[in-house]
Amino acid sequence: MKTSDFWYDLPEELIAQTPLEQRDTSRLLVLNKESGALSHKHFYDVIDYLQPGDCLVMNDSRVLPARLLGHRPTGGAVEVLLLRDLGDKKWECLCKPGRKMQVGHEVIFGDGELTGTVVEVQETGNRVVEFHYEGIFLEVLERLGKMPLPPYIKAELQDQERYQTVYSREVGSAAAPTAGLHFTNGLLKKIRAKGVKTAFVTLHVGLGTFRPVKADDISDHHMHSELCMISEQTADVLNETKRNGGRIICVGTTSCRTLESLVNDDGSFEAKSKWTEIFIYPGYKFKAMEGLITNFHLPESTLVMLVSAFAGRKNVLNAYNEAVSMRYRFFSFGDAMFIGDIRE
Repeated sequence: MKTSDFWYDLPEELIAQTPLEQRDTSRLLVLNKESGALSHKHFYDVIDYLQPGDCLVMNDSRVLPARLLGHRPTGGAVEVLLLRDLGDKKWECLCKPGRKMQVGHEVIFGDGELTGTVVEVQETGNRVVEFHYEGIFLEVLERLGKMPLPPYIKAELQDQERYQTVYSREVGSAAAPTAGLHFTNGLLKKIRAKGVKTAFVTLHVGLGTFRPVKADDISDHHMHSELCMISEQTADVLNETKRNGGRIICVGTTSCRTLESLVNDDGSFEAKSKWTEIFIYPGYKFKAMEGLITNFHLPESTLVMLVSAFAGRKNVLNAYNEAVSMRYRFFSFGDAMFIGDIRE
């Protein structure tokens, strides 16, 4: 298949720049993956499409405030984006301007409570920076760092917690698992009261999630690598759900990629973790997921391809074109979809 097969036309003004005041009042486009039928709802209506015995699987990764604005000793401004913790106070980073950040160069953040030294320039152009600070690094980041919002969001985020899910707890993502941003604690309480189980997985989202597909043939695209894990408690809940005939419904493509990466050949689960480079596109046979809650994704992106693998390319592109015509809000702070076999 060609990358261009996953194109749709999106007016720029439909890209949501700020979150809604109330998380669960976003719109919800419901897609029956078998018939292609569409329904227009609000996110709080998602409970109507969940049945007792189903299991909602959510990614509990928390976004690192990984965007650091600093300056060189000579005064020039530098932006450093933390990508991966390499241990021993060293991080793989994206630095701007890169030409001013060569081996041995230093950068100062805040009033100097955090400094960094470039110790390596990688083949990719990324830098390895060794940081110097007192105390706990995450606490320093909470004070000095900013949320690394996606490049299509130009507005400043007033409340940094709005780029975190209400159930986030495992710090390590460079971007939010955005399908989960719609849930409130109150809505989750109602869902659990209905008899729907909830389970958590962890996949730390890398910035590669925004990397465009440059290959003409999608099979030539190589996915970025992300760390994902399932706990023993979650494995037990998933196995029980399957034994009892319930559906496993993933909140977001990251939860989907985690389950499909870690599920055993017989469809069972166990406590496990791995670095995954799974690339899901039409033709893929799902072994774990039976329903998906997801946001609207960029044209020609690997995420549109994943959703198309689950619900059919024509169904998905028809749904996206319908969402455009109905003026839905798109991408990270935008509206959502529920995709599955519809049981109201």
